[in-house]
Amino acid sequence: MNNGGYYIMQNYKKIQYNGHNDVILRITPGHFITPHSHVNYYMDLCDTKARMKEARATGEALAEMYLASDVIDTILCLNGMEVVGAYMGDKLTQAGIISLNSHKTMYITQPEYNVNGQMMFRDNNKHMISGKKVLILIDSATTGGTLLTALNSVRFYQGEIVGISAVFSIATQIDSIPIRALFTQRDFPDYASFPQDGCKLCKEGVPIDAICNGFGYSTFEQ
Repeated sequence: MNNGGYYIMQNYKKIQYNGHNDVILRITPGHFITPHSHVNYYMDLCDTKARMKEARATGEALAEMYLASDVIDTILCLNGMEVVGAYMGDKLTQAGIISLNSHKTMYITQPEYNVNGQMMFRDNNKHMISGKKVLILIDSATTGGTLLTALNSVRFYQGEIVGISAVFSIATQIDSIPIRALFTQRDFPDYASFPQDGCKLCKEGVPIDAICNGFGYSTFEQ
């Protein structure tokens, strides 16, 4: 393991989205473990999700990709994207995208996970999914494993998926549903994702810099 992981994680670069000064992707090259794969870049979206200015700018930029939509009832936010989702919903509402909910406003919600890693909803919030037109919002997507779990959950609760939105995505679609992302592999042509049991970086002896998920990263620095 790499005991210099902390210092490597501070060596990030900032990439702006199409001249939007407040839509920022922080990237760090290295060797990282994610829940579904090993990757050679870490995309740090912590500040994007938590800083009001960045969250608003990101949500509004994502909303621009759905201004031709007819109806969106619910934005299902994965990996802590609720603040971005709220700004996205507000921008869509201002643009005239309607909701068929009785209160005439969108739901911004997140799933709960059971012990098997499945996404679930309780009796008092499953109405936000059941019978609704659902837009799924995620921070980043590489293998599509998290998105596939979300799709299965929405369908289980009899919701209709009207789109998938991401800040960063290597995948262009999942289960025949297009993924609309601000940043894609075109922005990082050397981005690579490897299966956990067949990682090229591991075989070459490249040390692991951090373990990452939707909440952030943990290095091996003691």
